[in-house]
Amino acid sequence: MAATSYYFKAVGSDGKVRTGTLAAESDKRAAQELKRQGLIPVYVGLEQKKGGFEFKMPTFTAGKRRDVLFFTQELSTLLNSGVPLDRALAISNELTEKPVFRQVLIDVLRVLKGGKSFADSLATHPDYFPELYTNMVRAGEASGSLGVIFERLAEFERTRDDLRGYIIGSMIYPGLLATVGLVSMTILLTFVVPRFAAVFQDGNIKMPLPTKIMLEASAIVRQYGLFVAAGVVAGVVALRAYIGTTEGRLWWDGLRLKIPVLGDALRKAETARFARAMGTLVANSVPLVQSIGISGAILNNRRIANSLESVATGVKRGEGIAAPLKRCGEFPPLASHLLSVGEETGKLDTMFNRMAEIYETDTRAAIKRFTALFEPLIILVMGIMVGGLILTLMLAITSINEVAI
Repeated sequence: MAATSYYFKAVGSDGKVRTGTLAAESDKRAAQELKRQGLIPVYVGLEQKKGGFEFKMPTFTAGKRRDVLFFTQELSTLLNSGVPLDRALAISNELTEKPVFRQVLIDVLRVLKGGKSFADSLATHPDYFPELYTNMVRAGEASGSLGVIFERLAEFERTRDDLRGYIIGSMIYPGLLATVGLVSMTILLTFVVPRFAAVFQDGNIKMPLPTKIMLEASAIVRQYGLFVAAGVVAGVVALRAYIGTTEGRLWWDGLRLKIPVLGDALRKAETARFARAMGTLVANSVPLVQSIGISGAILNNRRIANSLESVATGVKRGEGIAAPLKRCGEFPPLASHLLSVGEETGKLDTMFNRMAEIYETDTRAAIKRFTALFEPLIILVMGIMVGGLILTLMLAITSINEVAI
């Protein structure tokens, strides 16, 4: 049988995620070879990248996460009620409303019945079930406590979804204010102001200085507006392309952490995400170094995630986790003190969960402070701009009426 090139994701003994290709007769043989090399296979499948430019359709990550949350809650309830795994999966498939996710569950059940473990079956769909999820399931299979594992996973997914929803919901109103203000200014300068320009030109009326400035601004917007908009779009596309590179992502993530008030909220949100993942993994006997690697992989900020490499190195040297975490300088000071207490009392998993609760609360407070400052600022700026434009229009109307009298 000819060898086929398989794409794989695996976790090493140092906790780092490794990707690459491996030639093997089947995906099962590829997974066996990875295990022989001391790696934990997370995903093994046919290689999809063939070089050159690859177009990817946009994915709706939030919808996927919500599907996974409902699936996890359903499976937790069924397994803890004594329903066998294959039957629980079949029931979850029937309860799923979205056709795309239903096909995912059908494929997971097919792979499971083909002889693979449940964790390996879930790992065939890494877009829905990331490394943390599959490793938790693998730990549950090894300990025979899948029901408990899914109960903890459901709590983890629910908490993460609540925090994400709070952050997004808090930013909608300020964004809406800014959008409405910019659209109002554009409409006024593009359609309303030019009518006044025609009146002044036809009647040879002397214009007040504010009116002249307004008419010049209107002329610039109408003449160069499309070019400016095209330039902004091109700049955004170029920025996104740069952020897509490793160097650009590190620069962007570092810049976001330096934004006053918002940077503090982002750092606390990442700390809460890291702590919640670590608490879930450590509580289920996943090795500490491996837990750090998996938790780092789910962080959004690459600057903070990369700092965890030095933390993992410190753990392997026998320094514990509190001292290396403090030394990396990317986490709030309280985090290392909490973990130090956890190491002393032998309750590291409990302290990670406590740390997650603290920083989830702090994230909500930081986001609330940011919106409390940002919303009035947006209202003030837009009020000055729109109000100034309206006052200028009123001045122009007054000057026309005086000439008429």
